[in-house]
Amino acid sequence: MSEYVDVPETLESRIASALARPIRPEVRAFAARLISPETAGILFYGSNLRTGSLEGVLDFYVLTQGPNEEKIWPRVSYHEWRHGGTILRAKVATMAVDTFRAAAAGERLDTTIWARFVQPSALAWERNRATGAAIAEAVAQAACTAARLAIALGPRIGTVEDYWRALFRATYAAEFRVETAGREDSILAANSAHFDGLLPLALAAQGIGFARDADGGISPEMTVTQRARLLDWWKRRKRLGKPYNILRLLKASTTFHGAARYAAWKIERHTGVSVTITPWRERHPVLAAPGVLWQVWRARKSGDRTA
Repeated sequence: MSEYVDVPETLESRIASALARPIRPEVRAFAARLISPETAGILFYGSNLRTGSLEGVLDFYVLTQGPNEEKIWPRVSYHEWRHGGTILRAKVATMAVDTFRAAAAGERLDTTIWARFVQPSALAWERNRATGAAIAEAVAQAACTAARLAIALGPRIGTVEDYWRALFRATYAAEFRVETAGREDSILAANSAHFDGLLPLALAAQGIGFARDADGGISPEMTVTQRARLLDWWKRRKRLGKPYNILRLLKASTTFHGAARYAAWKIERHTGVSVTITPWRERHPVLAAPGVLWQVWRARKSGDRTA
């Protein structure tokens, strides 16, 4: 008679299961349209992954083989596709898988990769098992990097939620972006199943011990020297976080493929005014922006629906 033995969950098995989560066929079809000969794999993430909705903008990370082409990454583009009578929209970030792995492991000054991909994502496409495994390893590294910093920033003894809150509060403050107060709580509440048990697995994967108390709290085994080293690592990234994100925004203003269409969709979504995309506006979205916003203001004031 066969006997089944429970295999203890590891970080690797948790990440593999998470990346294999079901996603809508329309999302996989959209991902397939983004494949090029250089594509190693495509990650799908964001609120649409959690809700299963096709409304708004789908978020993809396209990871490529070979060296990264840009010093300031990723390269961002906007895509629209009519599928089955519905217009699907997607914002696509593209970067080399090796750069993604290094950033996830905390080897780069960037904070966005490991802070983003400790949160839920799904592997929408992989070139083969080897590239899929490399991407899964990078996502596991993101969890490890985030977990290390979480226990360095968090209390000496606390719940796992206390540590994740400390992490997300710090990373949002370090980036050039506006988030509502308590954003870290909404992340944890919306993704409770994803974060349940993730911190202990990420600590165990790095050989970082911890004790549990009767109330469910944990006490990580981190020396004063280890904590100080991690906080020094973080201080440098925190200091450069906003300038680095400003550089990315400046780069995106000139290299964001499809920026005019993306902006037009956002304007219509929020104001109800449809913006006409002329060839000049398509080629020069930054130069066109002041005039477009002026026309949108006038259209709203006069009750028109086109700018």
